[in-house]
Amino acid sequence: MSLVIQEHVRARLITDGPDPRRVPVELRYDPEGPGTVQVRLPGGADRAFGLDLLERGLRSPVTHGDVRIWPCGRAQLILELHAADGVTVLQFDIAPVIRFLSRTRVQAAKRPPAATTPA
Repeated sequence: MSLVIQEHVRARLITDGPDPRRVPVELRYDPEGPGTVQVRLPGGADRAFGLDLLERGLRSPVTHGDVRIWPCGRAQLILELHAADGVTVLQFDIAPVIRFLSRTRVQAAKRPPAATTPA
């Protein structure tokens, strides 16, 4: 049985307008899955990328394909998602992202090591 880890957060959707709009976002990780975090955005726009990308993005700018992540000061994290119809830029408070990553590490530590086949 897989214990899926979820964190519901509010992010600021950065637009050309004067004020960013707050939007609900769900961070989701299945420890028995392929090692990806799924970001669920309003309107069913889901994106998945490696959990390690999110972890590295807390410390320095990282890019993988159409996803860019970088820290913004000590308390914010920027997630930039590129698609054929444009770019979505989200700004997160870093505390819930760190809480989410901490929960994934705890769950990964509880997971038994993969079985090996004798040679």
